[in-house]
Order: sequence, then structure tokens, then C-alpha cells
Amino acid sequence: MAHDPAEQHLRHVEKDVLIPKIMREKARERCSEQVQDFTKCCKDSGILMVVKCRKENSALKECLTTYYNDQAFYEECKMEYLKEREEFRKTGIPTKKRLQKLPTSM
Repeated sequence: MAHDPAEQHLRHVEKDVLIPKIMREKARERCSEQVQDFTKCCKDSGILMVVKCRKENSALKECLTTYYNDQAFYEECKMEYLKEREEFRKTGIPTKKRLQKLPTSM
């Protein structure tokens, strides 16, 4: 069954797994300061991190949750996913491989 590359319908796995994965990755980038603070706290605190890093963990969770609950952010990630899927359907090459195989100038 051939797919129209520009078709917009989403399967459940795309809605429930693939788009949320993009959202998590992008949210972690946008919350990088909180990720760094939490990571540093955990490294500095050893086994006491559960107790010592509550403030940093709460700040990180709050930042990430803000993005997860943002409908505009979901739409942005959905459009990114659809663009990648459309490109894959046209070329047959996943985005990661396409980006790796770009020629480098010397």
C-alpha cells in the first residue's frame, strides 16, 4: 500500500509514542538549564540525591510539564514529525541517516 507523502493522518503509535518522543527531546533542550542543575546536583550528592535535589527535580519537572501540556508545542512537534515522515516517504531514507550522509567539504 503506497502512502501519499503529504498525507496528514496519524496512526495511534505516531500520536502516542513518536510525537511525544519528539516533545520530550525538544522540551529537554528548552529546559537545558534545569536539566544541567539537576544533573550537577545528582553528581554532587551521590546516594543522597533523592533528598538533596528535590528543588532541582521540581524545577525540571515543572519546566518539562509546561511544554508537555502546551497545545501549540504539541502542534509544532507534530508538524516536525509530519515533515520528517513526508520526507521519508519521498526518499525512503530516515532523517538521521540523511543527515549523516551529507557530503562534507574539505
